[in-house]
Amino acid sequence: MKPIFIVLLLHQFACSTGNKPSIKAYQERASRVTIIRDNWGVPHVYGKTDADAVFGLMYAQCEESFERVERNYIERFGRLAEIEGESLLYEDLQMRLLYDTAAAKSDYDRSPTWLKQLCQGFADGINYYIALHPNQPKVLSHFEPWFPLMFTDGGYTATQTGGITSQDVERMYKEQGAPGASLKRSAPPQELDGSNGFAIAPSRSASGQALLYINPHVSFYFRTEMHMVSEEGLNAYGAITWGQFFVFQGFNENCGWMHTSSLADAADVYEEKVSRQGNNYVYAYNGQQRNVSAKKHALSYLKNGNLRKTSITAYYTHHGPVMGKRNGHWLSLKERNRSLNGLIQSWQRTKAKDLEAYKQTLELQSNNSTNTLYADNKGNIAYWHGNFIPKRDSTLNTSLPLDGSTSKTEWQGNHKVDEIVHLLNPVSGWLQNCNSTPFSASGFNTLNSRNYPAYMAPDGENFRSLLAIRLLQQEPSFNLQKLIDVGYNNYLPAFDSLLPPLFYAYDALPANHPQKEQLSAPIAILRAWDKRSGKASVATTLAVEWGYILLRYRYQNIAHEPSLNQVDLFTRFAKTTDPEILVNMLSHVVDQQTKMHGKWQVPWGTVNRYQRLSGAVHQQFDDDESSLPVGLASSIFGSLPSFEPSWTASGRGYGEAGNSFVAVVEFGPKIKARSILTGGQSFDPDSKHFNDQANGFINGQFKNVYFYKDQLIKNAERTYHPGE
Repeated sequence: MKPIFIVLLLHQFACSTGNKPSIKAYQERASRVTIIRDNWGVPHVYGKTDADAVFGLMYAQCEESFERVERNYIERFGRLAEIEGESLLYEDLQMRLLYDTAAAKSDYDRSPTWLKQLCQGFADGINYYIALHPNQPKVLSHFEPWFPLMFTDGGYTATQTGGITSQDVERMYKEQGAPGASLKRSAPPQELDGSNGFAIAPSRSASGQALLYINPHVSFYFRTEMHMVSEEGLNAYGAITWGQFFVFQGFNENCGWMHTSSLADAADVYEEKVSRQGNNYVYAYNGQQRNVSAKKHALSYLKNGNLRKTSITAYYTHHGPVMGKRNGHWLSLKERNRSLNGLIQSWQRTKAKDLEAYKQTLELQSNNSTNTLYADNKGNIAYWHGNFIPKRDSTLNTSLPLDGSTSKTEWQGNHKVDEIVHLLNPVSGWLQNCNSTPFSASGFNTLNSRNYPAYMAPDGENFRSLLAIRLLQQEPSFNLQKLIDVGYNNYLPAFDSLLPPLFYAYDALPANHPQKEQLSAPIAILRAWDKRSGKASVATTLAVEWGYILLRYRYQNIAHEPSLNQVDLFTRFAKTTDPEILVNMLSHVVDQQTKMHGKWQVPWGTVNRYQRLSGAVHQQFDDDESSLPVGLASSIFGSLPSFEPSWTASGRGYGEAGNSFVAVVEFGPKIKARSILTGGQSFDPDSKHFNDQANGFINGQFKNVYFYKDQLIKNAERTYHPGE
C-alpha cells in the first residue's frame, strides 16, 4: 500500500493539472514494475515489458540524482547558460548547432512502435518522479518521449567535432554582439587519458570461459550502476549514463561489451570560401556559388539573478553547420552524431544473444565515438575500432580542415563493419584497448597498419597499452581476481622514459653545485623507486609532482609538437628539455613540498585523496572534511587504474575523474561478475551507501554482482514499486 502522503500528493497534482488519467496511468504502470535494491543500494528493475523496465529504470535514476538526469538534457538542448550564466552561452550555441530538436522530433515520429514504447516509458518514469517531487526541476519540468533521440550514444563525448571547440564557435559568432565570456584555454589532448578494456579467450582462462574487464575512465559519477530485466527477454547489467535508458557498458546473460573512446575519424571540418552577395552570404562549390542558409537561435542566460534573452543567427552549408572561424575562414562541420539508428543500436545490443546478433547491431553504424571489446558465453572475443567511418580520398589529410569548395573532398559512402579495423578470436587469446592504436590490440604488430587508410585509426601508442600488453602476455590462466589485479596494477611506465634524462642531468652537475647536495636524497629515492604508486610512497609524490610540471611546461607549446603517440611524445619531452630545467623542476617540487607540509618527504597518500561529495554538480573539495588516502595515480603516467586529481591551494589533490564503474565478468552457463563503483550508489550523505564502496574502489576490492534473482533475494535490502 502506498504511504498516505503520496496518495494525497498525487490527488493534489491531478486536481491542480486536470491530468488525473495520466497519474492513474503512472500508478498502473508502476504496479507492473518492481525495484529491488541490493545490500549495496544497486537497483535491479523488473518490468513486465521492456518499456515497463525503462519506466522503472528512469524512476530509479531520478531517485538517485534527478539533478544529473536533468542536467544532461539541459546541456544537450543548449540551455546550461540559463542556470550557470552567460559564460556558457557559446557552449550552448555549439550544442544547438550539433543537435537539432526538429530532427529528433521527426525521428521519433518515424520510429518503430517498439522504440516509441521505450521512449514513452522513459518519459513516463521521469514525469512520474517529477509529479511526486515538483520542486526539483531547474529547467525541465516535463520530459517528452522524443528527448532520447537527442542523446543516442552513451559515450563520454558522443560528439564528433573534428577538433571544433566552443572557442571556435565564439570566434565565429561573437561579432553579432551577443554576450559571453572571453576565450578559454584549451585542455591538453584527451588521447593521453581514457578507458581500458580487456577480453580473455577460453584458452587463457582458468575456467575455460571468456572473461571481460570493463573499465571506463570518466568524470566521477558520470554513470551509475543498474540492472534492468523484463519478461520480453531483457536482462542487462552495467553502467548507464544519467538520462539514458540503455546499458552503455555491461553485459547480459549471453555477452558483454566495453566501449573505449575512439580517435577513428568520423567527422570532417571544411574550410568554406564565403563571400557577401547583397544581404546574403554565398560559398564556392565546384566553380559555382551556393547560398549559405541561416537560422536564428534564441538563447537565454542568467545574469545578476535575472534571465536574459539574446539571439544569434547561425549559418549552414551543405556540409553542415558553420562551427567556427580561423584565420578569417569559415569552418563547417560534417558529422553524424545523433540519429534514430544510434538509439536503436544502443538498445538492441543490450539484448544481443550471440556474436552474430551483436554484429548485426554494429551494422547500424551509428555509435560514432567508441571502440568495442566483446566477449560471450560461446567463448568468442572480439574488437572493433570505431563504428561509423566515412570513406574519403586516402590522399587527403583529414586531420586538417578540408577544402569545402570541391566535391573531391566529399565522403564517398562509409566503410562496412568488416572493412574497419577489427579482430576476432586472436591466437594470443586476449585483446586490449586503452584508447590506443588497434594495431597492438592483441600484441605488437597484430595487424598491418598499411592495410588501412590513416583516418581509420590515427590513434597512437600509449603507456597504459604497453603495460596492459606486458601483463596480459605474462598470465597464462586468468580468473576474475587475476584480471582485476591487471586492471589495478599500480606500475607507472611513463617514468621509464621520463626519469632517465633527469638522472643524467643531475649526474652532470658539478660536485660543488648547490643542487647536488640539495637533491642528493630525493634523487636517491627516485633511483631506488620501483615505479609503483602507493599511499606510503614518497617517490611517487616526487615523481608525479615533477612529471606534472614537466608536462605543463611542454604542453604550452603542444601546437608545435604534434603527436598522437604518447610514448614518443613523452620520451621526446624528457630528452629535449634543457637539463638545467629538469633539475630546477625537481628543486621546485622539493621546495614546494617543504613549504606546504614542513618537509619534502611526503607520502603520496598524504596529498592524493578521495573525498565523496554530496552529488551537487559544482560542489568544491574541502580540506576540513574527511577524505581517504589513495595510492592510485593519473593515467597520463600509464597507470591502468586511473585517478585524476583536482589540486587545491593546500597542495592536496582530490580525485574527480578516472575509474568510475568497473566490472569483471566471466561468461558461461551462468554469469559470474564483480564490480565496484566510485564511492557508493547513493548521493545522499546520510545513506549508508553514500561511501560504502570507497575503500573497495581505492584498493581494487570488488563486490559481487547479483545477476540472478535468487542471488538478489538473499541480498535484498528494499523491494518496492516506483512511487512507494
